[in-house]
Amino acid sequence: MAQNEGDLRILQLLSQSFPNIAAASSEIINLEAILNLPKGTEHFMADIHGEYEAFLHILKNASGNIKRKVKELYSSELPPDEIRELCTLIYYPEQKLEIIKNSLNDDANQPSSLDSFYSTTLQRLIRVCQSVSSKYTRSKVRKALPTEFAYIIEELLHESPSDDDKQAYFSRIIETIVQTGRADAFITALATVIQRLAVDQLHILGDIFDRGPGAHIIMDRLCQHHNFDIQWGNHDALWMGAAAGNDCCIANVLRLSLRYGNMQTLEDGYGINLVPLATFAMETYASDPCDLFGPRLDKDDTTHNEKTRRLIAQMHKAISIIQFKLEAQMILRRPEWQMQDRLVLQYIDKQRGLYVKDGVEYEMKDSFFPTLDPAHPYELTTEEAELVHQLHHSFRVSDKLQKHVKCLFTHGCMYAIYNGNLLFHASVPLNADGTLKEVDLNGQRYSGRELLHQIGMTMRSAFNADTPREEKQFAKDYFWYLWCGQDSPLFDKDRMATFERYFLRDKGTHEERKGYYYLLRDNAEVCDRILDAFGVEGKHRHIINGHVPVRVAGGESPIKADGRLMVIDGGLSKAYHDTTGIAGYTLVFHSRGFELIQHEPFESADDAIRRGTDIVSSKQIVELSGRRLRVRDTDKGRSILLQIKELQQLLYAYRHGILKERIRQ
Repeated sequence: MAQNEGDLRILQLLSQSFPNIAAASSEIINLEAILNLPKGTEHFMADIHGEYEAFLHILKNASGNIKRKVKELYSSELPPDEIRELCTLIYYPEQKLEIIKNSLNDDANQPSSLDSFYSTTLQRLIRVCQSVSSKYTRSKVRKALPTEFAYIIEELLHESPSDDDKQAYFSRIIETIVQTGRADAFITALATVIQRLAVDQLHILGDIFDRGPGAHIIMDRLCQHHNFDIQWGNHDALWMGAAAGNDCCIANVLRLSLRYGNMQTLEDGYGINLVPLATFAMETYASDPCDLFGPRLDKDDTTHNEKTRRLIAQMHKAISIIQFKLEAQMILRRPEWQMQDRLVLQYIDKQRGLYVKDGVEYEMKDSFFPTLDPAHPYELTTEEAELVHQLHHSFRVSDKLQKHVKCLFTHGCMYAIYNGNLLFHASVPLNADGTLKEVDLNGQRYSGRELLHQIGMTMRSAFNADTPREEKQFAKDYFWYLWCGQDSPLFDKDRMATFERYFLRDKGTHEERKGYYYLLRDNAEVCDRILDAFGVEGKHRHIINGHVPVRVAGGESPIKADGRLMVIDGGLSKAYHDTTGIAGYTLVFHSRGFELIQHEPFESADDAIRRGTDIVSSKQIVELSGRRLRVRDTDKGRSILLQIKELQQLLYAYRHGILKERIRQ
């Protein structure tokens, strides 16, 4: 086993951690053991769109993975209602414990009922925890344990109450936990560990933001998650652009939030001051009913009275007109993006209430434009310019928004490859024949993997202090192109017809033609070409993405291209439920294969806690492995095999005197 200079340098570095034959040998034994553990469970979610209650519930129940484990353990021992109660306790331990304790009426006359509940529940939870931890090393499980109870939980996980010699030891630990008044805290700790160990890695395939009320709550939870990655979506890019100070992105973020009556994320989440916009809108559109701009709310909404709805409508219209002006200024500044067809305000005939383009007259649904100067349609009024300045400042100084964007960069990218699966949010630009399309990015042309990589680098450069001024300005501008540019892999349509949908009666003007990726993605050969271009290997390889809701109600399948492509946007957002007929897909990839989970609409966390209701979900087996997958079969396994090879070289170097062993003091 010859050693060149480069290899020797690597071995010298490795010897710092493994200074002798005994240390290196022990690590090889440890790594070989890890290779034979079952593959960890991967959990895929997409297009959350601010629906934080549904997201958090799916995260807590691991798309039904925890319930599956509980049923495997207790289906022959416990009735369905007790299994349901145990699962709910795992999902919401603190809230459920309060309800259970109240129901037991634990008073002086019934001192043992609560103790009995604690004892039984702790034993059941320990058994569940043993099950979900069985595919991990003790070291990894130890790292997942809360510091306060780490030693006790570790002892309980590796002891069996059925062993006569350990029965008294095990039982006494449980009794002492109850007697010392620590049962509630211990149950909560166990539930948290079960939730954490049920899924090894969480993949978010984009679009955390917009529509729903709690994107900031989702981001708070993700930033604390032990192991997740995100492939940025178009709505994420829009908020990232707003945080970077792109005024077009800021206007779009505000417009979408007002369109869905969602100010919680803006105001409560990120402290964005909407008072200047409200004041401007009330003054400018005081005589305008703004009927076309009323918020899209749930049918049973009771939180918005008529006065609030009218104010939202006024604000919605005000920011929309500002958005069209700002976008026109961007288009004129970036002619290379070839978006001149989006210069729309110049075709408005205010006097006749018509939209006149290329000699064709279109009837308008609304022709009240008090801030529009026909001679200079894309100039902001003095009041609009001041408002934009105030909003810009509010987004830029939001510490929490900047923190969340930093988290997106730390854990995210435009695409990722894990265990033979190519993950991205929306599309890869294609030509009509299914070949990869070359796209211009700041004067350079890229396609496929390199295109997505360079876009990701451009996005990062907008936030880097050492980026040259002109390059940084382009990067900031580019966030808006990602939102609505024809060749953006996060959009991939010929145009975004926002103005036409708002103002023109002719629905023929509303059409947005999808790019070739969406027309060809059901073709197995095209999917194979994309997978090859990204260097994805393996007999069972897939593309997994979201972005376009699967119209299940219309008979559309989320499985495409002979199983090569899986689309997991089934409409988690309430705004899509009528369109899709369901409330989202999630995907689980465990040691036995892939399971696609179809979810029905989620009622509420409070309903789940009080009545034990869960998201009604149905499983579709996408692909089962002929044998149980091990760590050896994963990307991590391949990395471990390389480590073992290097350690074997280190052993050789020690045994042949190439390197000297050191004895640790």
